[in-house]
This record gives sequence, C-alpha cells and structure tokens, in this order.
Amino acid sequence: MPPMPAPETATIHIVDQRFKLRLWIRTRLWAQVLVAMALGFALGIPLGPDVGWVEPRTAELIGAWLALPGQIFLGLIAMVLVPLIFASIVGGLTGASSGGELKVIGGRLAAFIVTTTFAAAWIGVLLARWLKPGDSMMLPAPRASSAPPADTPFDLAQAPDIIAGILPTNPTASIVQGDTLAVVVLALLVGLAATQARSEKVAPFLALLDALLSIAMTIVKWAMLLAPLAVFGLMAQLVMRVGLETVAGMSSYMGTVLLGLALLLGLYLVVVALVGRLDPWGFLSTASGTLLLAFSTSSSSAIMPMTIQTAHRLGVPDQVARLVVPLGATMNMAGTALYQTVAMLFLAQMAGIELDLGQIIVITTTLVASSIGAPGTPGVSIAILLSVAAAFGIPTEGMVIILGVDRLLDMSRTVVNVTGDLVAAVILRNSGDAGAVAPAPAAL
Repeated sequence: MPPMPAPETATIHIVDQRFKLRLWIRTRLWAQVLVAMALGFALGIPLGPDVGWVEPRTAELIGAWLALPGQIFLGLIAMVLVPLIFASIVGGLTGASSGGELKVIGGRLAAFIVTTTFAAAWIGVLLARWLKPGDSMMLPAPRASSAPPADTPFDLAQAPDIIAGILPTNPTASIVQGDTLAVVVLALLVGLAATQARSEKVAPFLALLDALLSIAMTIVKWAMLLAPLAVFGLMAQLVMRVGLETVAGMSSYMGTVLLGLALLLGLYLVVVALVGRLDPWGFLSTASGTLLLAFSTSSSSAIMPMTIQTAHRLGVPDQVARLVVPLGATMNMAGTALYQTVAMLFLAQMAGIELDLGQIIVITTTLVASSIGAPGTPGVSIAILLSVAAAFGIPTEGMVIILGVDRLLDMSRTVVNVTGDLVAAVILRNSGDAGAVAPAPAAL
C-alpha cells in the first residue's frame, strides 16, 4: 500500500492547483465571462420574484446598480460603433486589390445572407408546424399596457418610399441618431467612390480613417476590461426581472426556438467544414470568447470589434474581415429570422388561427426582408413582430408572454447571428486576391 501524503504536502498541492486555476482564468477572457455569467445567474435567483427575499422595487434598484458596469460597457462600445463601422467598411473596400474582387466578395456575401436567412426562417416554420408550441397556451386577455403598441401594418404601396428612405440624405443626422443601416449605405458609397478616385487624392482621407479606426479599437480595448463585471451585472439583473417560473412556463416555446437555433448552428458548422475547410470544433474554440460576449450583451453590433479580431485569428485577411463583419452585423440576421417565424406561428396557434401555405410563404418572406438590415441591438425583433402581426391580422395580446422570455432568446439568437458573420468571413477569406494575404489553416 503506497504511503499517504503528508497533510502539509496535500495542502500545498491544493493551494498550487487553486493558483493555477486563477491564473488560467485571468489569462482567458472567455473563462472570466463564463464565471461571471454563472455568478450573476446564482445571485439573481434569490433576489428574483420566485424566491422573494427582497421587495420588487428593492430588487429593481439592486439590479440597476449591478447592471451599471454593463451599461457603461455597452455605452463605450456604442460611442465608437458608428466611426468603427464607417472606417472598417471604407477601409475594406479601398483595400481590395481590384474591382473584380469587390464584386466577387459582395456577390458571395449577398448570396450567403439571403440563402442562410431563408433557410433559417423555414427551419423555424417546420419546427413550429411540427411541435406546435402555441397549442397548449391560452391567449391572455387584452390589456392596454400588456405590450408596446403595434406599428402601422405594412402596405406594399409603401415599399418604394421605404427603399428610397434607406439612402442617407442627411448623413449627419444618420450618424448622430446611430442609424447603422444608413451608416453602412453611406460607407459603401464613400468606399466605392474612393476606389474610383485617384489614390493621391484620397490618401489623406484614408489615413484619417485608419487613425480613427485605431482610436476606436483602443477605446474598445478599454471597454473589454469591464466585460466580466458587465456580464455579471446584466445576467443578475435579467434573472431578477424574469424569474425561473416564467422561463419554466414557456418551456415549449423556448425549446422550439432553441432547437431551431441549434440546428442552424449545426448547419453553419457543416458549412465551415465543407466550404471553409476548417475543423468545426477548432472554429468554436477560437470563437468561444466572442460568442460568450454575444450571449451576454445580446448585440452583434456591440461586439463587432471582437468579431473582427476573431476573424483575424481564423485566418481571414484584414480587408475581408473589415468589410464582411460590419455588413454581417447589420444584415446577416438568420437567427433573428428563425426566432421571428417561430414566434409568429406561436402567436397564430395561441389565437387558434390556422395559416395556409400561401400565408406562411408571404409571412416568412416579409420576416426575412425585415430581418435583413434590422439593427443588431436588443429588442428590435419585438418591434418587427408587432408590425408584421398587425399586417396579417394576428392578435398581439400574446406578445406579453413572449416579452417575458425575449431577452433570454435574444441572447441565444445573437450567438447564432455572430456565428453566421464569422462563417461568412471564413468562407469568403479566399475570394479574389485577398486569400493570398493570410491563408487560413486547415484546422485550428
């Protein structure tokens, strides 16, 4: 029988292992975020409505203070988001070696966004028709304050005005208001114009944008120091507001959405393996920190700088990453489209409305068109749902139920949206001549 280690030796071994664990966590942002998320969840449960250790108003006050680092984190990112998007897209366009390369990247990116968004929407339709999560729910009685007022129903006659309204006729107002879609359109126009102008004329302007991008990225690095505290506070506040009982009552609906998102994530990994020629697990390992931040912030726009850095680590050339990721953060919303189709059919099932195939096709197409170009910020999906539901005569009283768990699902679909942005960057990394800059490894 081997001799037992001395108590002093065992104590030293335990202390050494704890030191190594702390060092391992401190050197990995994703591990810090994961620990902070778990601690925030654990703190939110006893302070939430289910346990009731504190009064609701007190819990709201505690949650507001806990979420303060998260609000500062999101505020710092939002402060530099517009210049970062503008400088990244213009730099990506002017960094292309030829106009043909731009056409290849732009065409393939558009095809990827449209194809995956429609595929995601129909995954949601099939799951909602198969699992029928709304059949077991009773539509709540209408209340004036149950949900935000629905937008004016969409009319096809409004389409020309909507399309014309995309053009930023007042760029200053678009920048001040943080209209990301208008900023993207403006950046595309400026970048394309810069590629047609003489290089010596636009060189000072491009140098200014490059300096602006460096400053913005420095501020992002400062903001990242708050990331673990931000995640801890936001998660605690979320659990305190929602409560576990609300989540359990919506398990069928949430399970349908999460299953669809998991299938879409699996589809992305297949594309990474077959088209991007990367090991899917290596891809997830490299992207894990960014995806955890996406989950905790519920905003693909807020973590766009980290997504660009992750794309670099995946072997994506800088000019491709700076072009694809900002466009993806604004337009590539496949996870949102899947969620919206499930939510729309869920509302119809709760109201006892049987939609035929033609109606489903029209609703799905409308939701896909609404998803592409929707801002990558929390809560946008609810506004889109209200507008489309009103257009098709689906009662919106059930939105009060959806609102209760929307933030949790928003966090999950943001992960899928950001994954889609990275997948697009990976499969486009060898487009044109850009692939010669930084060829990606076969496996990570």
